[in-house]
Amino acid sequence: MSGHSKWSQIKHKKGVTDKKRGQVFGKILRAIRIAAKDESNPEFNPRLRTVIEKAKEAQVPQENIERALKQTENKDLEEIIIEAYGPAGSAIIIEAITDNRNRTINEIKAILSNEGAKFADPGSVKWAFDLPKPGELWQPKFKQALNEEDKTKLYALVQVLEEYEDTQKVSTNA
Repeated sequence: MSGHSKWSQIKHKKGVTDKKRGQVFGKILRAIRIAAKDESNPEFNPRLRTVIEKAKEAQVPQENIERALKQTENKDLEEIIIEAYGPAGSAIIIEAITDNRNRTINEIKAILSNEGAKFADPGSVKWAFDLPKPGELWQPKFKQALNEEDKTKLYALVQVLEEYEDTQKVSTNA
């Protein structure tokens, strides 16, 4: 009867949910650090205020938010935007926050290639989107119709990209 205890089942379920929660917290706290680089007072920084509201919605502890605000000087985090083409030529914009630009770009390139997508040169995909407002996704200027198979592939690609810890947002025109 080994492995059939109630605690064992709870432990496995809790481990999965804690891992997902930790990834969400990490992404939000990195976004707070980036937004607070210019101005650490949310009253004067609308982008920071929006990210803090998202953190509170995700139930990030206030102590963690305050710690992230204090760490803005310590880490050299930067925002990068990566452009790609997915299944059937669908446009993809990936926003990431990283402390190592080369590592992040190479890992995202590997994810794209494994999922059958292509890395694009800067500026080759942005034309298909309108600039986003702070805290929002890129809005496509036109929607691209995809068949069911390509939709499934694109959905799987977006899931894999969103699971990557440095990725903040993934926008598509499909």
